[in-house]
Amino acid sequence: MDINRFKIFLLSLAALFAGACASGETVTFSPDTETVLRNPLNGWVVYLGRHWDETFWEKTGYDHIATSEGDTVRVSDYANTVYVRTSWRSFEPEEGKYAWTDPDSRLNRLFRSVLDRGMKLSFRIVVDGRDQGQNTPDYVFDAGAEYFTSKMGSREVRSPYADDPVFQEKYSKFIEALAEEYNDIEKVDFIDAYGLGKWGEGHCLMYKDPSNNAVVMDWITKLYARTFTEVPLVINYHRLLGEPSDNGWGPVSPISDSLLEQAIANGYSLRHDAFGMTDYYQDWEREFARRWNFRRPIILEGGWITGAHHRYWIDSSGKYREGHPEDVRRGEFEAGAEAHVNMMDLRTGDQTRTWFGNCFDLVKRFTVEGGYRLYPSRVTAPLKASAGSTVTLKSSWENMGWGYCPVNIPQWNWRYRIGYALMDEGGKPVCIFPDADADLSLCLKDSPLQSEVKVSLEGLVPGKYDWVVSLVDSHRDYRPGLQVAIEPSLQINGWVKVHSFEIQ
Repeated sequence: MDINRFKIFLLSLAALFAGACASGETVTFSPDTETVLRNPLNGWVVYLGRHWDETFWEKTGYDHIATSEGDTVRVSDYANTVYVRTSWRSFEPEEGKYAWTDPDSRLNRLFRSVLDRGMKLSFRIVVDGRDQGQNTPDYVFDAGAEYFTSKMGSREVRSPYADDPVFQEKYSKFIEALAEEYNDIEKVDFIDAYGLGKWGEGHCLMYKDPSNNAVVMDWITKLYARTFTEVPLVINYHRLLGEPSDNGWGPVSPISDSLLEQAIANGYSLRHDAFGMTDYYQDWEREFARRWNFRRPIILEGGWITGAHHRYWIDSSGKYREGHPEDVRRGEFEAGAEAHVNMMDLRTGDQTRTWFGNCFDLVKRFTVEGGYRLYPSRVTAPLKASAGSTVTLKSSWENMGWGYCPVNIPQWNWRYRIGYALMDEGGKPVCIFPDADADLSLCLKDSPLQSEVKVSLEGLVPGKYDWVVSLVDSHRDYRPGLQVAIEPSLQINGWVKVHSFEIQ
């Protein structure tokens, strides 16, 4: 073989080797099935009493709660979010005087204690005072809002009509001020953004003109959607939503379906207040959830069935035995699995204690099986490439959860994406390559999501790097935004290390 042919052979061999390196090496990953992931719209919720303050963690025993496995844990180590159902009056006792601006207010101290634990807030603001006491500030009625009255013992309680213009004007001003403080996804996970009717649950509404039900729905949902552009909004879906009556529960209302569709069209997701209570969560609710599965996330609140006021053992399902609250917890869990819920509620007091003390296995199961739990099962990236060249990156993502990652909701607007990066030897990403096409809302259980991007190495200095991958936040400079279900020891500041890479 002459020297020129030998050179050509060597060059061909080098090109073949370079091509093999550039085509990539595939690394597979096994999922982390234990770590509690702190992701938005996902996981366990703690339900707080409306009159609690920052001392409740210790007073309730939530900082040292016994489990059915014989150990003691903190509730806040398993729950991501705190839900507070409270009154407009507690947020704004006087016009323009807001609880969040007063460092000594009960709500402010409570909220700070939540945020200090790395948890997020969520809340429902109630205006109707029936069965609760006055929930709307006096200044609203003093300004001329029309109202109806109810009795709480010897006290007369005033509540505004939902379609009264003075009430709507004052409430709108309050919500605008609230959004200035809490339209922040770093603080607030979601807002239960309707709050009308008895207990704010959306039934037994009182209107001046009952035909205004759709007008009121349009007003309040557009108000929240306009002011809370970053925080997800939810509404309690049930068969009597918006029903203009004071008669309690009953058969399906002809207006509920259309009102819910109206709220969803204005950007709302779904929540229900009575999972596990089969007299309240019936076929209509199950079918509505099924229609919206994987299109809007669903949040579960466990039914308010206790041993006192709503005896669980007389539930018409016949599934709950007296003296066995674990039956109720399992009923809630199974109903949540059927509805593919993203979040479940521990509720308060004895209900929280029975989750941990009687059904800790279910607490841990939902951590792994519920909501969304994404991880890269396979990543392909080159080992070497020439400076300035273009390379291909691929990955396959699995979802261990029965829910979904709701990047399709208006407030998120696909902010979370699959992101690849080159990390220098100091552990700093020097270049991030997001995949703008892979839709995380389509990554469902037993239906992996595939990602493939071609990226240019133009401008990158030759040297040694690591390929890393994560779920990045496009609103936060493409930093890791969602935790992935990969062993923490395999991650660097939220990035999963794939393998080393050299730019030649």
